[in-house]
Amino acid sequence: MLYDLPSTPLRQDYAAYTAEDFEVWRILYERQMAQLPPIASRAYLDGLKSVNFSATKIPNYAETNALLKPLTGWQIYVVPGLIPNRSFFELMQTRFFCASTWLRKREQLDYLEEPDMFHDIFGHVPLLSNRNVCHFLEELARIALRFVDDEEAVEAIARLYWYTIEFGLIREGGEVKIYGAGILSSSGESHYCLEDPARWVSYDVRTLLRTPYIKEHYQDQYFVIDSYEQLFNSTPEIEWALEELMALRKEVSHA
Repeated sequence: MLYDLPSTPLRQDYAAYTAEDFEVWRILYERQMAQLPPIASRAYLDGLKSVNFSATKIPNYAETNALLKPLTGWQIYVVPGLIPNRSFFELMQTRFFCASTWLRKREQLDYLEEPDMFHDIFGHVPLLSNRNVCHFLEELARIALRFVDDEEAVEAIARLYWYTIEFGLIREGGEVKIYGAGILSSSGESHYCLEDPARWVSYDVRTLLRTPYIKEHYQDQYFVIDSYEQLFNSTPEIEWALEELMALRKEVSHA
């Protein structure tokens, strides 16, 4: 479901969280932290400490913003759910990361149709303490807004976001580690993505833009970056590739 962005920014109603919400957060947090330390990116693990997340407390967004903003200028921006592409990228370009405030129910621990705050906050926010990741997101948002009215270009940008920020892997210290939020927040995929190196593909912008993403099950392949600098430094190529896509389509339409 797609929501319009409210004219007045929403707030996290922290007092509304129930004992069950705190229990669900604890279960999810402890389950992931029992497995992530040896397999997650060091930048992510360092980010968890920077934003002071723990199993015993659902993050208070105001407190998290107070820790995050001095590091990279980024803040959490509360949204009701999925919002239009233009609104999403406009917020991203101005260093606001969109996040929901609702938490899945206990019977939904392993599957959700739409991302909840555990995915948004536990999965994404720690890496917003990393400057190269933030610069990549800001530049990607700028590029996306150039092409936001073009359906084919937006689909290509969605693939890029999916295979990096959501389901990306990174080489660190001779090993492949996890940095994508969709994996970091998933108990099953955290193991699955590292089980078979045959699923790993070296990061290549043009290959990635031609690769449809999967929502129905775990990914068939995972793109592996060598560093977060590589990710940020690839943004000119992303823009060129999208310009080529538009030019080629224009040539075909006039043929």
